[in-house]
Amino acid sequence: MLYPLKFSPQLKYRIWGGTKLRDLYGKEVPESMEKCGESWELSAVDGSLSVVKNGFLAGNNIQELAEVYMADLVGEKNFHKFGVEFPLLIKLIDTTDYLSVQVHPDNQMAERLHHAYGKTELWYVLEAETDSQIVTGFNRNIKANEFQQALNSGQLPSLLKQELVRADDMVYVPARSIHSLGKGITLVEIQQTSDITYRVYDWDRTEPDGTKRELHTDLAIKAIDFEANSLLPERVAVEKNIPQELKHTQFFNVNRLFLTQSVERDFFERDTFRIYICLGGEASIKCSRTEEVSISNGELVLIPAILTSAVIVPQTEARLLEVFL
Repeated sequence: MLYPLKFSPQLKYRIWGGTKLRDLYGKEVPESMEKCGESWELSAVDGSLSVVKNGFLAGNNIQELAEVYMADLVGEKNFHKFGVEFPLLIKLIDTTDYLSVQVHPDNQMAERLHHAYGKTELWYVLEAETDSQIVTGFNRNIKANEFQQALNSGQLPSLLKQELVRADDMVYVPARSIHSLGKGITLVEIQQTSDITYRVYDWDRTEPDGTKRELHTDLAIKAIDFEANSLLPERVAVEKNIPQELKHTQFFNVNRLFLTQSVERDFFERDTFRIYICLGGEASIKCSRTEEVSISNGELVLIPAILTSAVIVPQTEARLLEVFL
C-alpha cells in the first residue's frame, strides 16, 4: 500500500544563494557550500531524482515509484499523459543577489529543441526584505530588434520593469515571460518538470574563478513573448481552516490552507496526487490505513493518488500549500 511520502532535499549551489535554507528551514547544507540558493524538495529532473526517506520505500527514487505504482501514484489521466516522469518540480529558493534575467521555453519549443517539457512556474514568497524586487517584464512595449540592441549596448536594465514583493505575495510566471528574482527573497517555486533556462543578462558578474556564466541570447529571443503583459504580484486575504484557491492553470493548481483546527481533504473524484508544502508551523497528515506523517516549516509530503482522503491536524498554527493537477 502506498502512503504519504517524504523526500530527501537536494541542495544546489547558486552564485546568488545565501544561508536561510540552512538557518531558517533546517536544510542540511554542506559546510563547503557557502551559497545555497535552491533546495529541490521534489524533482523528477534527470540527474536530480528525488529519493524517498520514510517508510518501506525509503531509498527508492520518484521515477522508480512511477514505474512500479504508475496510476496509483499520479492518477490515471496523469499517468496516461506523463508516463513515468513525475510532472512537477518543487523548490525552496533563497536569494542574496539578483538571479540572471531569463526566460523559459513553452512546451512546443522545449519539445522541438530539447525533447522536454516547457517551464511555467509560480512563486509563493515566504520572506522578503523591505526593498526586495522582482523583474516582471519590460517597462514598455518593445520589439525583438530593440531588445537585441539593448543587449549589445549593455542597456538591457533600462528596459526592465521591477516590482516590490513581500511575504505571502504570489507571482505566476508563464513560459516565455522575461523575469528575474531580486535579492533578499525566500520563496517556494512550483513548476513543470523542466530545467531549461535561457539567460539573457547576468549583471556583468563573475564566478569565484573569474569566469562568466553562459548566456543564451539567440534562444531567448526566439522564446520571449514580446506581447506578454508584465507579471504582477498577487495577494489573497487569509481565511482560516478552508482551502483557498490561489491559482488554477493547465499545468498545476495551488490552494492555501491556514489551519488552527483539523480539516479533512477528500480527493475521491480528482484522480490525482496531492503535494503539501509547509510554509510555517507544524501539522500531521493521516490517510486511511497508513501511518501519520508530520510536516513542518519548509517540508513537503506527497499524497499518492490512490489515497483518496486525508486528515490534516495542526500541532501549532500551520500554513500549507496544496498542489495538484
